Amino acid sequence: MEGHKFRTQLFINGKWVDPLNGGKKIPVINPSNEETICHILGGSEADVNAAVSAARAAFDVQDGPNAWSTLSGADRAKYIRAISKGVSDKKEMLARLESLDCGKPHREAQLDLDDVAGCFEYYAGLCEGLDARQDENIKVADDRFKSVVQLAPLGVVASIIPWNYPLLMAAWKVAPALAAGCTVVLKPSEVTPLTALEFAQIVSDAGVPPGVFNVVNGYGPDVGGPLTRHPEVDKIAFTGSVPTGSTVMKEASATIKNVTLELGGKSPIVVFDDADLTDAVEWIMFGIFWTNGQICSATSRLLVQEGIADRLLKRLAEEAKKIHVGDPFSPQDPSIGPLVNETQYKKVLSYIEKGKKEGGRVLTGGKRPDSISKGYFVEPTVFVDVKEDHTIWKEEIFGPVLSVMTFKTEEEAIRLANNSIYGLGAAVLSKDEQRTKRFAKAFRAGIVWVNCSQPAFYQCPWGGMKQSGIGRELGTYGLDNYLEVKQVTTYNVKESGQWGWYIKSKIQE
Repeated sequence: MEGHKFRTQLFINGKWVDPLNGGKKIPVINPSNEETICHILGGSEADVNAAVSAARAAFDVQDGPNAWSTLSGADRAKYIRAISKGVSDKKEMLARLESLDCGKPHREAQLDLDDVAGCFEYYAGLCEGLDARQDENIKVADDRFKSVVQLAPLGVVASIIPWNYPLLMAAWKVAPALAAGCTVVLKPSEVTPLTALEFAQIVSDAGVPPGVFNVVNGYGPDVGGPLTRHPEVDKIAFTGSVPTGSTVMKEASATIKNVTLELGGKSPIVVFDDADLTDAVEWIMFGIFWTNGQICSATSRLLVQEGIADRLLKRLAEEAKKIHVGDPFSPQDPSIGPLVNETQYKKVLSYIEKGKKEGGRVLTGGKRPDSISKGYFVEPTVFVDVKEDHTIWKEEIFGPVLSVMTFKTEEEAIRLANNSIYGLGAAVLSKDEQRTKRFAKAFRAGIVWVNCSQPAFYQCPWGGMKQSGIGRELGTYGLDNYLEVKQVTTYNVKESGQWGWYIKSKIQE
């Protein structure tokens, strides 16, 4: 992006600042050509403390022009709609930045930015609806009392986001948090921080009071750890790996923080003999090759019924070979770009080698394209002859690698599908409506797709079972994640001395 001035500082209390202790220079790499885009400044515990202090002070403001947590939902919604418009106005710039630092094909990044703006608009609507939800009356057994329910913002939120959907994952957390009246400290991935930093300026331009939204760049141990341990942080919203999620839970437990975790997955896609062949191949590919295969919900385990297996796999191999792999900005409009960095590239290739050693057979792909010498590119890869105990069947690869097994019966398919430590997503493809209903009920997963794979809507709950996470994001569930339920009970007897438990006669004043 020639001529673009990249934001590299921290955003704390409404200002762009350098790290307090000088900070670390963190390179941001273009995965398409392995060249450095820029260097950002990474913070430390001192910067986390400053950001959390700013967020706490902003949350505690009760009235005046800088109030946030005490505003009506209707008033907060105006700011959130302004953020949505700011994202829409800068859509093309933000989409290009996402493709630049995470390797996402440009057309996919553009769709992501539409979802970011839509997510803020959606939560602006729910924010307005909060006013009507306040002081809901509860009928209690004793008429001398009146009880109502109030919804109060949780407080200071630490949002820790991954590198595969840099701004969309931020939106999933920040939009409902702001709508609820919380204040936020965002830690973007140090691998893909560029759009989060631009977003901070959008929030500022929308007029959101200082301290309500803060961004601290940095490595996990320098910033993520201090955030999760900080005693003034009330809630942690984290998306990332299972091991890191486990660490977040342990560190949050010291001060009993509210935690939402959206973690890994190894989602199955079950295809029956009666499925439409063309649609099945399309959804299989969309489920594993979208976003370069770097999706926690990717349907990376294909279970195909024996009667259709040969025809389906032949067509799948043919179509996968047609997918262009290349620069996200290529005029050929590639369907797969590079993996996000060298670490992920080497990890995916190591899984492919392990799959071969354990007896799996590469039907197509399995390497860097012969025509590309630089960048972290991997061909769309399909493994057959996979066994249930193979590593590539059990572990999350986070790349464009599909593992295939066959099955005979529904019972076998359900057992294989559910035999995983993960439970984020699951898909079933069949023309039999009763069968798809049985599978939707039987899947041990938080998200079920019927005759499709991967569509995600900000109006619908998102989250997993088992080791795929705790809690739900998006929809009304996402907003409620950031609200405390408060009971307010009033004793309505006006005449003095009527309770009479300890005091039997009226005290003379």
